[in-house]
Amino acid sequence: MQVATTTPTPLPGPSATGSDEINPRLLRRFQPVGGAAPFQPSDPTRVALGRALFYEKRLSRDGRLACNSCHSLTKYGIDGLRTSTGVDGQRGGRNAPTVYNAATHIAQFWDGRAGTIEQQATGPILNPIEMAMPNEQAVVAALRSVTAYTDLFQRAFPGEPQPISLKNVGEALGAFERGLVTTSRWDRFIAGDSSALTAVEKHGLRVFLDVGCMVCHTGPQVGGTMFQKVGAVIPWPNQRDEGRSAVTKAATDRMVFKVPSLKNIAETAPYFHDGSAADLETAIRKMGHHQLGEDLEDAEVKAIAAWMRSMTGTIDPAYIAAPTALDTLRAPTQTL
Repeated sequence: MQVATTTPTPLPGPSATGSDEINPRLLRRFQPVGGAAPFQPSDPTRVALGRALFYEKRLSRDGRLACNSCHSLTKYGIDGLRTSTGVDGQRGGRNAPTVYNAATHIAQFWDGRAGTIEQQATGPILNPIEMAMPNEQAVVAALRSVTAYTDLFQRAFPGEPQPISLKNVGEALGAFERGLVTTSRWDRFIAGDSSALTAVEKHGLRVFLDVGCMVCHTGPQVGGTMFQKVGAVIPWPNQRDEGRSAVTKAATDRMVFKVPSLKNIAETAPYFHDGSAADLETAIRKMGHHQLGEDLEDAEVKAIAAWMRSMTGTIDPAYIAAPTALDTLRAPTQTL
């Protein structure tokens, strides 16, 4: 991909007359192709099981870590650390991305090594520096030790001779995580409500479009649709992690990573695969410099950040509520 490095035409500030309209053709770049249907919950039993598993510390070797440890659902799906802490205090090599709105991404993990959220969900469980379970047998044994799980897996995967399996752990976690969807004022704006954004936020969107950020951050999640080289114009400072090339073994994929979504971006610092930007404004400056070859002005950075904050969505507290007791999930009248 070629990235434009020409100096953009300066944009006026927010108009006092409210003339901050955006070209509708550009806005369509953020809309679902063909009008994708809204999220529809799968089998409620699988969702309930997945919710329980997301908080289940027995899925880690030392019984201290759960999925929620690194992807805190009350903190927009992140832990706020540059890299997460796993079993025995080991530190991961990459920043933990948010699980919110992630199910529709082109692939999972920064390097795209998992194609679906279900495939991704089991990776950290067996990763020796994350949850560090030694193998599938250990996972199955840990879950079979809880009577409620035997019942839940049988109900969630009826007819299977061995319903408790690592694959089904991933299927249940995926069913739950597909419901981790947030909507914001930005979503209302894209849906046609021009009053959902302020004049300042619309101006920030115009700057974002003008400097070329939309080349990579596009689609309904404002990202998550492609892989891109980090440091496309000016090399990224941290060259230790070579990104997707470790998966594909292709030299052309060196320093290539999945483009992250900008949904809830104001709440998910620190930023980038290496967690190298502690705040939103720093992240915007780094992207302008390394991806576009543009040293953005303070006013431009401030405007883009204001627009990005409009993408902070609402979390449904009932959907993410941790089970107080597994036995409460056994009732046939369980609702979500």
